[in-house]
Amino acid sequence: MSTITKKELIDRIAKSTNTKQVVVRSVIQSFLDEIIVELAKYNRLEFRDFGVFESRESAPRTAQNPKTLERIHVPGKKVVKFKAGQMMKQKLNSQNG
Repeated sequence: MSTITKKELIDRIAKSTNTKQVVVRSVIQSFLDEIIVELAKYNRLEFRDFGVFESRESAPRTAQNPKTLERIHVPGKKVVKFKAGQMMKQKLNSQNG
């Protein structure tokens, strides 16, 4: 398993589409920015066969400091949930990878 960076994806897409890297970088960054904006508004983003992104509010809870055993309040916060789509599930679970 390895880590693929945004730059590596930009390079691959630019090469496979014969498009300049600056154009691909701009499109990808705009796409990612729009996803963030919509998730911040609690909108659901659905990309057929790829998956669904949803923002949710996690519930406040009580936690415990393991060193002092002191109980502390942890406030709720926004979290993003992702559910893989059908095509992604099939590709991830195929024998060929």
